[in-house]
Amino acid sequence: MTAPLLKTEDLSKDYRMGGEAVHALRGVSVEIAAGEFVAVTGPSGSGKSTFMNILGCLDTLSSGRYLLEDRDVSRLSSDELAEVRNRQIGFVFQNFNLLPRTSALENVELPLRYRHMKRSLRHDRALEVLNAVGLRDRAHHHPSQLSGGQQQRVAIARALVNRPVLILADEPTGALDTRTSVEIMHLLQALNREGITIVLVTHETDIARFARRILTFRDGCLAATPPSDDAV
Repeated sequence: MTAPLLKTEDLSKDYRMGGEAVHALRGVSVEIAAGEFVAVTGPSGSGKSTFMNILGCLDTLSSGRYLLEDRDVSRLSSDELAEVRNRQIGFVFQNFNLLPRTSALENVELPLRYRHMKRSLRHDRALEVLNAVGLRDRAHHHPSQLSGGQQQRVAIARALVNRPVLILADEPTGALDTRTSVEIMHLLQALNREGITIVLVTHETDIARFARRILTFRDGCLAATPPSDDAV
């Protein structure tokens, strides 16, 4: 049997607020296979954002284990975690996080600069992923010259440019209108059909239904996993 792409075992995360312990996650065990499209939902304070941050190696766990490609990343050093973030995980955020004074092409190339890739190779790779999200003809436009949906497509291209094993999307439609949100979700579905693994955090039920599987969090626990055949 093929090992899951990522796996959490009895994952817990506690924070200290004053003299009180806050249990953000309580013994969460999840397996996500390569090629899945999973939505993570739940009310505010349910633990879904903490779960996403741990999957993205942006936060550390208090107990349990987190394995990515069968590697226990929960035991890695800060430098090793940074390497995992840069090479294995692509991030898409609600507010795009694009550099305003650089072109779409330069924004997409940015992760490749950290890998010291040659300029010509960076350029070709960035154009390739901009083409994949339908924005090759906007490569030299700055974010202020792009619509919200186009900016999010640039952000998705940037997440893809390192050819990561996992895309984490944190409320990717939160700053978009309904029509544009649907367009972005159709794009993510198309990328998933090409074999890209996507984990999406959203508080919107309609957006979660675009995924093939839904994980629902309540009070730091995994509450339910509805059937995977309800995708839009």
